[in-house]
Amino acid sequence: MLTVTEIFYSIQGESTRAGRLCVFVRLTACDLRCSWCDTPYAFYEGRKMSVDDVVAETERHGCPLVEITGGEPLLQEDVYELMDRLLATGRTVLLETGGHRPIARVPAAVVKIVDVKCPGSGEADRNDWTNLDRLSPHDEVKFVIKDRADYDFARGVVDERRLAGRCAAILFSPVHGVLEPKTLSEWMLADRVPARLQLQLHKYIWAPDTRGV
Repeated sequence: MLTVTEIFYSIQGESTRAGRLCVFVRLTACDLRCSWCDTPYAFYEGRKMSVDDVVAETERHGCPLVEITGGEPLLQEDVYELMDRLLATGRTVLLETGGHRPIARVPAAVVKIVDVKCPGSGEADRNDWTNLDRLSPHDEVKFVIKDRADYDFARGVVDERRLAGRCAAILFSPVHGVLEPKTLSEWMLADRVPARLQLQLHKYIWAPDTRGV
């Protein structure tokens, strides 16, 4: 059984799939409390659903792209069966994970979008650095950046861990409403960072606090 906060069909707002139609499965519970978290309702809300029911609900939308997110989806044991089942239906499966839980058991075909927590999140000491050694060429690494200190931290990780060329994308995402995208863009241009600026597209289409989009 899984505890599911919501399942919805929307426009993908992040990652290299931004702009594509996508079904989102948001699982309940997270053991982090990032300062900039925009989905605190996923900490506790949710209903019990079988893997069969979750797969059936995603199929109802007829969409080939599915993202499993949270909360922190890797806290729930049955998420691994869910990923296997979705892959078996021919879907492209994305997993958005906070980067503090090991990704070793995630099926190889799943596209892992792995957060690296910067100091401004308040959770940088929770990063599981071994995850960066487990990246596949189709995976992506995301840094949510609150200020210049976060940017310098992220740039240091990219350099020290030699992330460029080891994954499909390195994403630098400004905290919405806190760090201006123009400011982050100027920093990236000045330093020629081998990363992609990521804006949360859904927060520009709908109001930032809109749920189910």
